[in-house]
Amino acid sequence: MGTSVTISAATDQDAEQILKLQYLCYQPEAALCDDYGIEPLTQSLAGLREELATGCVVVARLGDEVVGSARGTVDADGTARIGKLIVHPRLQRHGLGGRLLAAVEARLSAERAATRYRLLATRRGDGGLRLYRSHGYAPVPAEETGRRPGRITLEKPATAPAYAAGA
Repeated sequence: MGTSVTISAATDQDAEQILKLQYLCYQPEAALCDDYGIEPLTQSLAGLREELATGCVVVARLGDEVVGSARGTVDADGTARIGKLIVHPRLQRHGLGGRLLAAVEARLSAERAATRYRLLATRRGDGGLRLYRSHGYAPVPAEETGRRPGRITLEKPATAPAYAAGA
């Protein structure tokens, strides 16, 4: 993989590829949770285009193909909410998820003044938890009620040291 994968801001032209990749990547989580009604599997193209227009979305490209993506928004209190970090299954476990996470964090801090980062992970999805913990995230009590079972809230301050994107 190496340097042939580039990470940049997503554009509206990436929407269909991101949505297809999102659907592919969230199938295992839906199976783990026995819930195929999760939002990443039911999101419409129009909904994704709205996120592209209002949020911070980065993509990883291998040539013309979108092979990864991450999204985030920043609340009025400076909390960046990161979500839908996806990497094509054939490229997982090569550091691309960490590179996407670092890229979206950097953009959220630089462009939207994020003071801390928060995300949700599946408790049963060991890979995601390992990735987030290796990037300085720690579990915090969830402040929202009605959260889907099996999910954990993780957070870190935006001033946490930067991590090398090694792949």
